[in-house]
Amino acid sequence: MKHAPDLLRIATAGSVDDGKSTLVGRLLYDTKSVLADQIDAVTKASVDRGLEGPDLSLLVDGLRAEREQGITIDVAYRYFATPARSFVLADTPGHVQYTRNTVSGASTAQLVILLVDARNGVVAQTRRHAAVMSLLGVPRLVLAVNKIDLVDNPDEVYGQISAEFADLTRSLGWSPEQVISIPVSALHGDNVATRSDNTPYYDGPTLIEHLETVPNVTDIKDVGLRFPVQYVIRPRTPEFPDYRGYAGQIAAGRVSVGDEVVILPAGTRSTVRQIDTADGQLATAHTGRSVTLLLDDDVDISRGDVIAAAGDAPEPLQQFGATVCWLAEKPLRPGARLLLKHGTRTTQAIVGGIEVLFDEQHLSLIDAPDTVELNQIGRIAIQTAEPIAADDYQVNRESGSFLLIDPQGGNTLGAGLVGDALAHLHLTETPELV
Repeated sequence: MKHAPDLLRIATAGSVDDGKSTLVGRLLYDTKSVLADQIDAVTKASVDRGLEGPDLSLLVDGLRAEREQGITIDVAYRYFATPARSFVLADTPGHVQYTRNTVSGASTAQLVILLVDARNGVVAQTRRHAAVMSLLGVPRLVLAVNKIDLVDNPDEVYGQISAEFADLTRSLGWSPEQVISIPVSALHGDNVATRSDNTPYYDGPTLIEHLETVPNVTDIKDVGLRFPVQYVIRPRTPEFPDYRGYAGQIAAGRVSVGDEVVILPAGTRSTVRQIDTADGQLATAHTGRSVTLLLDDDVDISRGDVIAAAGDAPEPLQQFGATVCWLAEKPLRPGARLLLKHGTRTTQAIVGGIEVLFDEQHLSLIDAPDTVELNQIGRIAIQTAEPIAADDYQVNRESGSFLLIDPQGGNTLGAGLVGDALAHLHLTETPELV
């Protein structure tokens, strides 16, 4: 999804006790994005616990269970700003069983801050999170080597961790320009907002400096209009007796009055006559804008249809391959009958087969698995009851993603990416499943 140049969507990820909550609290504190009474409350709670200074993690661990256990469970969205840029931060949990929350939080991120504890280095959860970020197409990655003040020979430790992570991200498809490693101490604020004298071996930007200056990368490739219809507006009042508008949010591309469009999956063509908003009419609207489109022709359009650019429309799909991150305790098996939600359309779907599993620890593929278990990533074949107007995820993140839903309980079971999101990874082997 595209955003205004001064807004950057970021997310945090990392293992348990890597210091994510403290880092997020430090970001909020150093950018003066918390109120004085919040600081006072945190300081008082910290003193009650016998601490000398404020425990900044208490600024973000809002749930009672999180405070009592000292962990992060849910995804929480934080807002902060500097003079150069505004930020929306998805603070995601570190436990393996909450990987599903990490997928949710990072799915719209333009940059992810991945933490490691300098004492532990790159661990299994680090590799898992990096693999998920790669598959989700996150454009930029920051490795925050936290607690660097707690290790002997910090320059050597930082160098070793940075080199190992560089090899990992290169194998996952990132270029060196997309990844940066920064040694930090979230507790003391080293290299978060201010440069630290304790890291003379590091001459790069602070974390805040990098966030302020990193290019605001959006979609991998520009595509034409993708407008999932959420609601058909028919007032039928004396003032608007013949008004017929199609309301929704522009998922990709732009639309202008006079543009030729095609309604998918039917394939009917028309021309945009008017673009309405709550504030009046527009001549042009861009990605992310909620609008109501009026067309020249009285065509059959309902919720779930997609209005797309006539010259760059996706081919409606009913049988396709996809990469799925499984988020449910019950494993996915071939033949499973589920609901598939793409944009505003929900349709029945059948999983035709499971082709491979991705082993993120060894950067390899496992052929012909029987199931996809919780937190595993696999490539599957899907058939839907109704066609969906989807792009390949590598072309457009917004129009190339979908959810798999339990038809009985309505719970989200999996997050799916249209196409082979594993294709861009540099995999070296394909072991047999044992």
